[in-house]
Amino acid sequence: MSRPQQVAEPAEESPVGSTRAGVGAEPAARPVKRRRWRRIALVTVLVVALLGAGGTIAGVLWLRSVEQGIDRVDAFTDVPEEARPEPVVRGALNIMILGSDSRDPESSGGSRTDTIILAHLPKDRSSAQLISIPRDTWVSVPRSKDGRHGGREAKINAAFAWGGVPLMVQTVEKFTGVRIDHVAMVDFAGFKEIVDALDGIEVDIERGFTSTHSLNPDSRRTFAQGRQTLDGAAALDYARERYAFPDGDFARIRHQQQVIKAILDKAASGGLLTNPARLNSFVRATADAVAVDRSLSLVDLATETRHLRSGNLGFFTCPTRGTGRVGSESVVFADTARARSFFDAVRRDSVPDILKAGG
Repeated sequence: MSRPQQVAEPAEESPVGSTRAGVGAEPAARPVKRRRWRRIALVTVLVVALLGAGGTIAGVLWLRSVEQGIDRVDAFTDVPEEARPEPVVRGALNIMILGSDSRDPESSGGSRTDTIILAHLPKDRSSAQLISIPRDTWVSVPRSKDGRHGGREAKINAAFAWGGVPLMVQTVEKFTGVRIDHVAMVDFAGFKEIVDALDGIEVDIERGFTSTHSLNPDSRRTFAQGRQTLDGAAALDYARERYAFPDGDFARIRHQQQVIKAILDKAASGGLLTNPARLNSFVRATADAVAVDRSLSLVDLATETRHLRSGNLGFFTCPTRGTGRVGSESVVFADTARARSFFDAVRRDSVPDILKAGG
């Protein structure tokens, strides 16, 4: 993979950091309540919706009662309609998932987003594609509503620090050309509680390594190569580690995707959905942590996707041409041609082309 040449440092500094070591952030222009970032929004939504809790009248009524306690965010109020991409295929659904890790030692609060995933649900709801966009991807960020930030190129996660969810929507839509229909927010630290509720998950670890930012008292945890069962703390350490790998945040993205799939596999096979009391306790314990936009209905989503299983999920990463530097910053450069082709397939709801471009 070729390494891009260094380019000139921008006049206004974006959140400082590196692809491997993380990114700091300025205080958010529109801070999000910290309770919205607590635990397990993404996994709760996927477990309930993708694994079919809305398949019966009783399930719909139960889920509707759970939905009443979910936090809502104004994701689109400040997004100029004239600047947004037009939807190409009516009925397809694109959900932007923003993630942070409040237990990450580098995390300084709710004004950062470490994980950006574009989840695409085709019109026929026969599958789902989850596309990770590296947080250090160098993109054009529109100007924030207060006019103080943006209007220039920066790391993509700067958009959230500068203008909250609305500016993040604008930035992702401008970068991908894909219209965002809904937004969900998640704290990946919640993997610990989810995995423990499932009595552990099975993960195939690609290579042995030692985490030096572990939840263990000595901050160290050693992972052996091969398939093994991880409890909640080990799963969280595995999902957020990046220092131990030459490709840093790219490894972190792969491991997050692995853990998501393992959680879904275990939830489907471990009796969670066939035990109403256990499922009720599991979901209600996390309902106050879920933050979604004001128009997203979990009842509708669950009903539409009740036949999906983890085998129908595809995990991808936005095409890149490697890392480089912009002034003092370490950034990720998108492979513009391949990314344009990839996201055009998403926009057109062409799953075969998405699979081909993602390969």
